Amino acid sequence: MNADKQLLHLVFGGELEQLDGTEFRDLSSLDIVGIYPSYAAAHAAWKGKAQSTVDNAHMRYFIVHLHRLLDPAA
Repeated sequence: MNADKQLLHLVFGGELEQLDGTEFRDLSSLDIVGIYPSYAAAHAAWKGKAQSTVDNAHMRYFIVHLHRLLDPAA
């Protein structure tokens, strides 16, 4: 097993209702990019998706720190 601690991160996105909000227009069309073993890997995936949708101002991608949800005491 890898000696490094596994720190899972979720990358997902979708079109927002408002540019300054976090409410999505259509939850059924969210883009679940993937779950990654490190912040660096998640950031690379996030950056690629964010750059590919730069022409749509309402499209936003997020990184969720799953490891914090799985072990809030850590």
